[in-house]
Order: sequence, then structure tokens, then C-alpha cells
Amino acid sequence: MARILAFDYGTKRIGLACTDPMQIIANSLDTVHPKDVVVYLKKYLSTEQVEAFVVGLPRTLQNEESSNAANVKAFINLIKKTFPAIPIYGVDERFTSSMALDTMIAGGVSKKGRRDKATVDKISATIILQSFMEQKQNGTTNMIFKPEEGE
Repeated sequence: MARILAFDYGTKRIGLACTDPMQIIANSLDTVHPKDVVVYLKKYLSTEQVEAFVVGLPRTLQNEESSNAANVKAFINLIKKTFPAIPIYGVDERFTSSMALDTMIAGGVSKKGRRDKATVDKISATIILQSFMEQKQNGTTNMIFKPEEGE
């Protein structure tokens, strides 16, 4: 089996998480600047097989697109163009940052440690990936890009 890679997109940092090759566990991976993400992904994909991408979709409490939605759509178009053979799924990312902070508190991370936004972004990406894995198990995933047959 191949890994699944998840993204928590931000204009300053993109949090990344991936599954193990058996797709059992979601792990935080890294954070990268948006301008460096394509180079990072090309290098990662040269050593790891990836079955799908999962992108956190920003929504408001009223279930409308948030102010960051246009940036996320541009990011999705970028990875769709750059990696056309990999399907892309979307997952509602509401509350992932607060869930990440709660996870850090429960894990005993100090206040100073919780101020590290890169760690919050990696944990948020892991939560997005875990949510996707649960949806996959329940058959409720949301594919937003399906590669053409034969690509």
C-alpha cells in the first residue's frame, strides 16, 4: 500500500501529515512554506509512494467558505496540475487548530511550546488525516479531484 499525505494549508506555513504504508496510523510530518511545497513534494514523492492527497477545507461555523478558501483552492489547483495522477480529497478543517492546541495541552506541552505555530500546523494536518481515515472507513470521503483514466 502507499501512503496518504494530508495538508493544513496556511499562507505562512503548510502543515503536513502522512500515514504509514499500511494506512493505519496518521503521523505529523513537517511544515513547509507555501512557495516551497512543490519542491518538497517532488522530493518526498521520489522516495515514497503516495496514493492520495487530503486537503483541509476551511469553513465557517455557518458552513460557508472562510476567508482562506480562495488560497486553498489555488493550492489545490497547483498540486492538481503538478501531480495529475494523484487524487485529492477534501476534509472539513473547522476546529482543527483548537483541537491541536487541546492535544498539546493534554500531552503536557508547555505554554511556550504551544506558541510554536509550526507544531500546531503539523498536529492540525494529522487531525485532518485522521478524520479522512475515519471517513474512508465509513465510506463517506469527499473526492475533489479524480485523475483521468490512463494518466
